[in-house]
Amino acid sequence: MLVIIVSLAVVALIVVFVIGLYNGLVSRRNAAKNAWSQIDVQLKRRYDLIPNLVETVKGYMKHEQETLENVVKARQQAVDLQNAGNIGELMKADGALTQSLGRLFAVAEGYPDLKANQNMLNLQEELATTENRIGFSRQSYNDAVMKMNNGIEQFPSNIVAGMFNFKQGEFFEVDVAEERENVKVSF
Repeated sequence: MLVIIVSLAVVALIVVFVIGLYNGLVSRRNAAKNAWSQIDVQLKRRYDLIPNLVETVKGYMKHEQETLENVVKARQQAVDLQNAGNIGELMKADGALTQSLGRLFAVAEGYPDLKANQNMLNLQEELATTENRIGFSRQSYNDAVMKMNNGIEQFPSNIVAGMFNFKQGEFFEVDVAEERENVKVSF
């Protein structure tokens, strides 16, 4: 009788241990999803600001139509991918959008009236603030993915992760080499 009680206690402890590992993995996965959602919120904010920026710039930059069209096109690609759920493709589209915005601001430097326009200054400030928020959200997302991936890879939770088919998360990384270079600022 004692052997049966001890066996049941050991099985119960193992079950409780597995449940704890499983719940920990679920919490980490949900933290990574939440962190991605925070990036998503900031990207949406950025996407909403861009049409206002383009409209403000349009009147001044009649000769730079291609630059404006590139920004609008890059924004639309990113918006389309935002809802698709493919993090890797969205990262690439977001990088292209960042590059086209950089070119837009570089071209805007050549228009003194535009640089002094209060709407333009306000939009630049809003975009700069949004870019900072996106950066912090990306960092938080990568931290959450690292914790989730550690839980999936480390023993003994890797056994539970394998049993329940947990997948590693994808880090938000810079794919475009130009984005790793220092930004050139000229006044």
